[in-house]
Amino acid sequence: MLRHSSDWRTALWAFVFFPLMGFMPYVEPRVVPWILPLSLYFGFCAGVFSHNHNHCPMFKSRALNAFYSAWLSVFYLFPTFVWIPTHNLNHHKYVNKAGDATITWRYSKRHTWLIASTYYFVSIYWQAAPIREYVQKARGANPRLMRQIRLQYATVFGGHAALLALGIATHGVRLGAFVYAFGFLVPALFANWSMIFINYIQHVHTDPWSDHNHSRNFCSKLGNWLVFNNGYHGAHHESPGLHWSKLPEAHAKIAHLIDPELKQASIFGFCLKSYVLGALSPRFRTRQVGRAPYDPPAGGPLMLETAAVSAVDVGVNVSMA
Repeated sequence: MLRHSSDWRTALWAFVFFPLMGFMPYVEPRVVPWILPLSLYFGFCAGVFSHNHNHCPMFKSRALNAFYSAWLSVFYLFPTFVWIPTHNLNHHKYVNKAGDATITWRYSKRHTWLIASTYYFVSIYWQAAPIREYVQKARGANPRLMRQIRLQYATVFGGHAALLALGIATHGVRLGAFVYAFGFLVPALFANWSMIFINYIQHVHTDPWSDHNHSRNFCSKLGNWLVFNNGYHGAHHESPGLHWSKLPEAHAKIAHLIDPELKQASIFGFCLKSYVLGALSPRFRTRQVGRAPYDPPAGGPLMLETAAVSAVDVGVNVSMA
């Protein structure tokens, strides 16, 4: 059923570990403090899988892909189709330049923890327009796509309502809300926030005009095993449809062409250096590599409007399978 045999591990995480971690607090609420780091990790993976699935669908079957999209939507706390208009068709086209809904420099060219951690709210605000237009276009021109969109919305809201009701029915209102929150809600919120945070640090102070310095990479082998090679972001941008299992090889081919500053060992090390040590001394903070995204080679006025309509016009014919 899988298009790539390496996705057996994706399926194990998604269909076994995601629900297992979610329901453990329902069985024994006292485990919450002990499993919270793991719950957040699997929440992060839910975001990674949503991203990967919309670039390279996991199953051969269209019906299974639609089911998997709806399944992931519960653990991502948002319908996963939103990756299509905002990421696949917009971010990958403009890559942190004007027109990208997720530009890192919209309100500030600085890079601090406060800016990075609150970038989520900026990003979701500006992503709303292309999502809205994508849904409107699908409603008028692609009934099958619209059915999948409705299914995902129904799964998210219906699924979380049922999970909350289950917690209350088994543990009462207060404890039931607690087990639901730490079993499903908090990991899903983290999934949503962490994907936007990761997008920020993968592009802040990079050079979108460069062939290979447009993205920051995190190259730890163990780290990439844990996050399904999400750290090899440059190779992903250069071959968006490439399956995650092939990214290490693709990265190796271009690694010597990437600025050393954009090849970090790990996300945790980068955050420690940038946000903890960087708060103590400017020399640990990131600096612009190459040409800034707000400095187009051709010059001229810089328009910050999100390029929504053109991306959506392409997107109406894009299936979520």
